[in-house]
Amino acid sequence: MKLTLKLTTYFKLVLLIIGICSLFLLLFISLYLYTVQQENDVFKANSSQYKTEVNRLFDFNSKTQIVTINDLTYWDALVNFTKSKDTVWFKRYIVNEFPTYEVDFITVYGLDKKFITSIAKTDFKSKDFIPRQAMENLYKTKFSRFYMKVPEGIVEVLGGTIHASNDPRKIKTKPAGYMFMARLLDKTYFKNLEDICSSKVQIFNGIDTDTLLNKKVTSLIRLKNFDNSTVASLMFVRPSYLNFERTKELLLIIVVTTLIGLIAAIYYSRKWVYRPLRLVTNILETDREISISLLKREPGEFGYIGNLFEDHRKNRFQLEKSKQKAEESDKLKSTFLANLSHEIRTPMNAIVGFSDLLLNESLSEELKMKYLKIINSSGKSLVSIIEDLIEMSKIDAKLIAPNYKGVDIEKCISELYNTLKVTVPEDKSIDFYIIKSTTDTLENDILTDEVKLKQILVNLLTNAIKFTNTGHVAFGYSIDKKEHLLEFRIEDTGIGISKKDLKVVFERFRRVDDDYSILLSGLGLGLSISKAYVEMLGGEIKVESVYGEGSVFKFTIPLIYEEVAIETSANKEESPYNTSEAKTILVAEDDNINFLLLKTILELKKHTVLRARNGQEVVDISASNSEIDLIFMDIKMPVLDGYEAFEIIKKKNPNQIVIAQTAHSSSEVKERIMKAGFSGYITKPLDKEKIHEIINNISQSNSVC
Repeated sequence: MKLTLKLTTYFKLVLLIIGICSLFLLLFISLYLYTVQQENDVFKANSSQYKTEVNRLFDFNSKTQIVTINDLTYWDALVNFTKSKDTVWFKRYIVNEFPTYEVDFITVYGLDKKFITSIAKTDFKSKDFIPRQAMENLYKTKFSRFYMKVPEGIVEVLGGTIHASNDPRKIKTKPAGYMFMARLLDKTYFKNLEDICSSKVQIFNGIDTDTLLNKKVTSLIRLKNFDNSTVASLMFVRPSYLNFERTKELLLIIVVTTLIGLIAAIYYSRKWVYRPLRLVTNILETDREISISLLKREPGEFGYIGNLFEDHRKNRFQLEKSKQKAEESDKLKSTFLANLSHEIRTPMNAIVGFSDLLLNESLSEELKMKYLKIINSSGKSLVSIIEDLIEMSKIDAKLIAPNYKGVDIEKCISELYNTLKVTVPEDKSIDFYIIKSTTDTLENDILTDEVKLKQILVNLLTNAIKFTNTGHVAFGYSIDKKEHLLEFRIEDTGIGISKKDLKVVFERFRRVDDDYSILLSGLGLGLSISKAYVEMLGGEIKVESVYGEGSVFKFTIPLIYEEVAIETSANKEESPYNTSEAKTILVAEDDNINFLLLKTILELKKHTVLRARNGQEVVDISASNSEIDLIFMDIKMPVLDGYEAFEIIKKKNPNQIVIAQTAHSSSEVKERIMKAGFSGYITKPLDKEKIHEIINNISQSNSVC
């Protein structure tokens, strides 16, 4: 620290430039090493995939011959041939069809392993070359495929025991003989194999291991004889098409450019910073005119500083003006703090003061009610001030805090399902569905942060869909009344997570590095953000997974129901109500608590209250009871929603008064309600004064009409 204080500004600037460039160099070197490692990993994965592909295509290349010999060797006529040795039959049915079998040689042996006859292409001279041991092995296995050397070269031999047509599986009867097909591994064979595999194929003797060629993937297939000894090996070679050289070259160019930039930065910082600073120091110490003149010639801000030195009077004026502005700013800050103190102390004074007065038992009921109203109003004002201050602090400090409110969990789950089901890729065979809760249903809305809850579910479901190709992705919730928790469950049949990766899956900037996740983009913050949000909401998150089978994520949030305060007429004054006539009012409300609150408010004015639990009941009751003066219609109801029920009622009784009630207070919802033709609307939470006022206004409007 002492050494840093002794350094000049110029040398501090040089150290800063060197430090920043060093960090960039370390970053680029790390990226270079990471690229090299990634290149090796991807190449190894590509090689493994290539070997699997070659093995399958190699077997596919012999599929036609395998099917042919399996079809021919359970044939009654061929069984008879092994006994009759009728060459006419053989020429007619085997020799004439020989070109279609795509082989170079066909031979038949009796059960005694003696040669009967054969057919071959003109350039294939070998005849009785099948070893007796191969036939003994074939007697046990019923089918064999092996390779052997003949004078013409290496041949692929396919053998099958001969049975009657009623024994296609070759398990009921003893063999009548043996049939062999041979295919020469010639140029045509290799050309066809190369076309299928899109690879260069070469045959070698004495190679036992794969050879890693430069930027090429290889696969070695050993050609086994009937005794499982290696006859020869086929080497498949294909270019890798994975080239990280450009990336490494780009990183090296960036490193070189950074070094050149470092040298240039030091040179120009000496020219543009060190020299002008020396002139400024000289002016401040000696006030020499030649130094001011030289400083004025410097480009940019230092030339401007030279002009300021030259015009000392103007400089002094600017300093005085700046001082005045600073004092004005300080005054404004003091005024703001004073106003803030006043705004907080005013409601606090009312709350504390009138609470103290309420301790006096001799107060009249009228004064108590008055003081309680003042305390209530002051409390709301104080809460509003505090909320404003908190919101400002969050904006300034860029903090995130949960915003708790009543959340309809069923609605939230349904919305997420409808939103995410369209994001499932069409090329994935995924069954996406909601897990129905087997526990009790929720009694009311849950108090939590809806935005963060949805974000947690979206993060986990998006990950599940991303890492699942087939099977299912499902989510739902259950209620733990004993622990007062709401548990959410997200399960999938994806690739799963290994045991070692389960320990770090929730850490920031950590991802599961495997062949599949390499192809996927991404930094690895989704699960760490979800964990932070779950803990912010007061819950826990955990994961169970079996690698290759799938994963189950579970998290909990506190089971806290949203409370609805019910006000009684004994504690509050009534607002003026101009229509004293009691009415028969039908309340369409499926929620018991909301109905009880609205019923209590209406009965304060001696109204008769009827109830409908769904939209269809509203339609039926209003049609059967002509005494109903007014309907309070909940917009969201089962069977029929508020809009559908309203349209049916209006068709039967156009003069029926219907007031909409909704939990949505947005301008779009209100505009839709009024366009639909409702007489009015109220929003939740319910306010008894507003309810009485809207009934009074509508009644007055109808009486005027």
